[in-house]
Amino acid sequence: MSNTEIRDEPSTGERKRRSDGERSRNAILREAGRLATVEGITGLSISRLAEAVGMSKSGLFAHFGSKQELQIATIDAARDVFAAQVIDPALAAPSGIERARQLVENFLRYVEGGLYPGGCFFASVAAEMAMRPGPVRDGAVQVLDEFAGHLETAVRQAQAEGAVDPAEDPEQLAFEIDAYLSLANAQFALSQDSAPLDRARGAVDDRIKAAAPAA
Repeated sequence: MSNTEIRDEPSTGERKRRSDGERSRNAILREAGRLATVEGITGLSISRLAEAVGMSKSGLFAHFGSKQELQIATIDAARDVFAAQVIDPALAAPSGIERARQLVENFLRYVEGGLYPGGCFFASVAAEMAMRPGPVRDGAVQVLDEFAGHLETAVRQAQAEGAVDPAEDPEQLAFEIDAYLSLANAQFALSQDSAPLDRARGAVDDRIKAAAPAA
């Protein structure tokens, strides 16, 4: 006789409740991310979010037991969005130089897309929490550092493939590209005008062309 433990499959009703709960949680976290880039993540509380999404505070407590738990969950949800919209599509590009260009373009489209009214979610949170160490600040900084790391890796790959001059400092080139994107994001957040994003596209394109090997 088998000793394998037999577990009952969840019923259709149980699966539906879980699915409904997950959709509700995701909708709450989308609104939390939006609020965080407008009112600040320190202003993100159970009561403020309940008001924004039209739920009771007790209903939100069923998903998040504390303000910090809500903030960290918002960071994690925003990280998934950033990966899906910015990082993952770029990593599928066939060459280092194309990965670098895709990271730039994907980031600018992410900023302009309107999901987060205050621009890049992580730039907003990192600026707000710069002098407040802890898991919320660390989560935002980690994503920005990872993005910069992907840029530098793409530049190094482009250099190895012959698309970037071997005399270029990959860390410096990635830093300059990231700086263009950071300024464009900050100006877009202030003006809600796409002109800074277009200027960043042009500036990055010019810098990448200047980094190509001499003919």
